Amino acid sequence: QVQLVESGGGLVQAGGSLRLSCAASRGIFSNYAMGWFRQAPGKEREFVATIARIGGNTYYADSVKGRFTISRDNAKNTVYLQMNNLKPEDTAVYYCAADFTASIRATPAAGGLYDYWGQGTQVTVSS
Repeated sequence: QVQLVESGGGLVQAGGSLRLSCAASRGIFSNYAMGWFRQAPGKEREFVATIARIGGNTYYADSVKGRFTISRDNAKNTVYLQMNNLKPEDTAVYYCAADFTASIRATPAAGGLYDYWGQGTQVTVSS
């Protein structure tokens, strides 16, 4: 079973940046499409970004397009989410997730497709 551990969350002012990391243990990392999701208080979990197993295909939610960048280092079993120009509405718990059924270049956006989830890291953006 894959274990995912997020880090890098924190408190930042609007307009600032944070870089989230998600380290995976066990399994072959390149076998998994990876995604980032978030959940704000009182709201449903929403998709943020996803990256294919290999090849670098990515897909973003409209709300973060142009501000967030997802990347992965398969040699380090780690996926990243670089978040720039943060806004108060980005405040949420951010979760990384792994999908082991995705084809090599797929970029799944539906949370139900993912098989493993991390415990989450809090991101708070003050105005």
